[in-house]
Amino acid sequence: MADDGGEKRIRVVIVDDHVLVRSGLEVVLGMFDDIELVAQAGDGDEAVRLCRELSPDVVLMDLVMPGGTSGVDATKEVVASCPNTRVVALTSFGEDRLVHETLRAGAIGYLMKDVSADELAEAVRAAHAGRSTLAPEAADALVRSVSSPPPPAALTARERQVLKLMADGLTNADIAERLVIGVATVKTHVSSIIAKLGVSTRTEASSLAIRRGLV
Repeated sequence: MADDGGEKRIRVVIVDDHVLVRSGLEVVLGMFDDIELVAQAGDGDEAVRLCRELSPDVVLMDLVMPGGTSGVDATKEVVASCPNTRVVALTSFGEDRLVHETLRAGAIGYLMKDVSADELAEAVRAAHAGRSTLAPEAADALVRSVSSPPPPAALTARERQVLKLMADGLTNADIAERLVIGVATVKTHVSSIIAKLGVSTRTEASSLAIRRGLV
């Protein structure tokens, strides 16, 4: 279908498990002559099926949905099987880990659901043209990923256990009892964790672990 100028419209698929959200997006997209809603999906599995069947230009993908295929996994499958389709995440969640996973899966954009109608339309147009649009939350997550200390790839399995218990608020004595090791051994692990994370205190280590989804 073409608009009044005869140009091809941008074909969009909406993916969200909430009917009310899909209905609202349908109304919003209908405001723009250059955008055409071609289908809606209520979960990740349906999204992948529809994209393979319809080859839309852009998919607006919710990320947290019930069912077997998450929005992140659906994004990965759509990008792999529909090379001409661009995926833009549209979510209520801006946690660093989710942003990183979504962009690594191949999404070209990351928007929050409080985006305005005009901003959404511009993001759809940008995605269709191969350009990224990132919500401030997503941009901040990317900045933190390059400005923060590198991820603790060198942490041992035991250190990860200790870090998890630290983040849960346990003292050295509590951790020693839980893991059946000596308090001195726990202190050694804590010192190593702090050094590897590039922080100064156990509180900072716990905060970083929670913020970056390490535990």
